[in-house]
This record gives sequence, structure tokens and C-alpha cells, in this order.
Amino acid sequence: MTTLWAFALALALLVVFHELGHFWVARRCGVKVLRFSIGFGKPLVKWHFGKARNRETEWVVSAIPLGGYVRMLDEREGEVAEHELHRSFSRQPVLWRMAIVAAGPTANLLLAIALYWALFMYGVQGVKPVLGEIVPDSPAAMAQFRSNEMLISINGDAAPSWEEVRWSVLNLALQGAEAHFEGRTEQGETLRHTLDLSVLEPADLDSDFMKKLGMQLFQPTVEPVIGKLAEGGVAQRSGLAVGDHIISVDARGIARWTELVEIVRAHPGKTLQFEIDRGGHLLTFDLAPEAITEAGTQIGKIGAGPHIDKALFDAQLVKVSYGPYAALERAVRKTWETAAVSLKMMVKMVFGEISLKNLSGPITIADYAGQSARMGVAAYLDFLALISVSLGVLNLLPIPLLDGGHLLYYMAELVKGSPVSERAWDIGQQVGIALLATLMAFALYNDISRLIWG
Repeated sequence: MTTLWAFALALALLVVFHELGHFWVARRCGVKVLRFSIGFGKPLVKWHFGKARNRETEWVVSAIPLGGYVRMLDEREGEVAEHELHRSFSRQPVLWRMAIVAAGPTANLLLAIALYWALFMYGVQGVKPVLGEIVPDSPAAMAQFRSNEMLISINGDAAPSWEEVRWSVLNLALQGAEAHFEGRTEQGETLRHTLDLSVLEPADLDSDFMKKLGMQLFQPTVEPVIGKLAEGGVAQRSGLAVGDHIISVDARGIARWTELVEIVRAHPGKTLQFEIDRGGHLLTFDLAPEAITEAGTQIGKIGAGPHIDKALFDAQLVKVSYGPYAALERAVRKTWETAAVSLKMMVKMVFGEISLKNLSGPITIADYAGQSARMGVAAYLDFLALISVSLGVLNLLPIPLLDGGHLLYYMAELVKGSPVSERAWDIGQQVGIALLATLMAFALYNDISRLIWG
């Protein structure tokens, strides 16, 4: 239920703001707006409100809640009375038409700035950017990063959390730039490193690119003590109990929970011998991890989780907030960077440098909406801002049917001094429909694949 309402709220908010952008600028330009619709298809609810000039717009909620539209007076779509020709969209100067079309994506970007502004003032909770074990012979090892080093800044910009570190590295990698880090050891010594990000191939950006660089987040040691068991899971059926301390698996000593996870994941369906300490008594159990498919790969699971010392993990968290002016500056920059990264990722997908598996459809987006809502206000605001930026950037792409496609036609009109022919519009519409249908098909295929194979 959380997923449903979180997705519905996100969709309504983003669509309303986008269409309000078109509506507001159209009205400022003197264009008559006939209908403002949330959704497509058959109208479910209609109403008019406001003074006489405002009541000329019909406000509608339609049956298919996957977008919206603003219908303006336009002689290309029907007869227009002589006395209203000056209020027709098609009669406006080309720059005004461009402003009306661009206003939708612009509204999404402004909404993202407002959301990030609220988020940065409210405070963003993240994980302290403390490095765990550095992978030997990796780029990070060559740059002399150290385990337990806390990262302070990247290219002069503060990096208060691990999430900020990942974001900055991704942004710089897409630019093909070097990353200049400043860090601090446990003893207070300041360290500086330069990391060549050219080692990251475009395909690496699909996965955990930080590990490719040899960097990973510090994780407090979790002892191999069972804290919970899945009802009817392999571990419970085999006789393991909460509080059991796992000593070894197939005679291999286990010092931390992550070591146990590695062994179990690597042996789906194969019997393993567990030696455990239960209240000072050593016991032996044979378990065959259940084979499941995750991200297209078969792994093993036994249905057991560790005992977690919450205080130990809480100590790794950090909450970062800013005053109004600093938060606004950071919100504008974050929106700009997010838009730039989104655009670069889209371009790399077009040229085949990044897999189309990264495309997400409504099912995945709805799932993310639900997950972020369950995590709290800050996570949901962050999700809304990200989707708002993505929607703004997507609509600015020069694809017929999208706002960017219309802008392309109007720029051609500016150059040639006359409108693009109706035949060119028709061909463009057909191409746009084909492109968008293909993208939607890929996105839905990816959604269904994630549901089936993880």
C-alpha cells in the first residue's frame, strides 16, 4: 500500500508541476488554455473555477494516470473564431512558443531545486566516508589511500558522506576528469591523493565502480552470531538457533558474518558442515543453502541474519544540514549536476557505452517510491527531486512528441524564417512514437526481468 500511494503522489506532483509550467507561461503570453488534464484518456472529473478569464479553462482528471497535458487554442487542431485568433498558440511569435514549450521541463527543474533546498535544510542522513580495506594493486592502493582514512573533500568540494563521495566520483568519471582527494587518518594526519578515473570504463558505471577503484566503505565487524531466523528457512529447518556462534564452515574458520555470507552465496544447493558454539557446547550441523537467482546469477541463502549491535552502526551515521542560503546554493548545484549526469548517461546509452538494462519503467520507479517513503521524509524528498530532474531532462531531448522535439522544430523555424512543413511534423510524430514505444518496451522488459530474476 505504501508503494501505491507513494508512487501516486510522486506522479501527481511531478505531472502537475510540469503542466503548470506550460499553463502559467501560456497565460502570461496571452494564449487561451482550453483544458488542463492530469492523466490521459476519458475524463473522470471536470470542473471550472475562478474569475471569468480563468473559467475558460476546463480542469480534468482523466482515466489513465501516466502523465498529463495542457490543451491550448490552436487553429491547427480546429476552427478558431476570428476575434480569438490573437489568442491562438500557433499565432504567437516563435520565441513565445518556445518559452511555453520549455516551461514544462523548466518547472520540473525548479521543483527539484525546491525539494533539494528543503532536504538540505531539513538534513540529509548518510554514512561517514571512512574507507575500509583498500584492495591491493588497485588504483586506490597506487594512490596510497589508507584503511580507516576519512575522506574530507574531492576537488575542493566537501564530501560529508559516502553517498556524496560516490556521487562526486561518478560525476567526475563521466567528465573524464581526475579526482583530487583530501583525507584524514585516525591520528589526525592530512593526506592528499590523485586518482585517475580513466581506468573506469563506461560499463563499470553500471555496477559498483568504487570497488573497481579499490575503495570500499568501512564496515564495523559483525560477529558470526545468529540474531534472527527466517520462518521455515534452511537454517531453522536444520536445527540452528538464535544465539548460535558459528565457529567454522567446512573446516574454514569464520571470524565475521561477511565471511559466512561469502561461503553460503558461493555454494547454492551444496551441503556445508557448520560447527557452532551453543552455550559452550560445540555442535555440528549439515546445511544445503537454498539456490535462488539474484541479478541473473544463482546464489545460496540459508535464511539467517546476524545479531546487530545498533550502537556500533549508529556511530557510523552522520546528518548534514545547511542554513537557507547555503542550502539553496547547494540545491541549485545538485540539480545542475544531477541533470548533467542524467544527460551523459542517456547519451552513453544511445551510443551503446552503457547497457540499456539501466532503463527503468513505472514498475521499478513505483518500487523505489515505496522504498524511499518507508525510509522517511528525507529519502522520499531525495527520490522526488531525482525523478523531477530526470523528467525535465527527458522532456528536453530532441525527440518529436517530447517538448525537446517541439523546440527543435521551432529553432528550425527561427533559422529558415518560416514554419516547418506539416509533412515534416507528421514524419517527426511517427518517428517520435516509434522511439518512445521502443524505449517504453525496453523499460517494461527491464522491470519484468527484475521482478522475475532479481
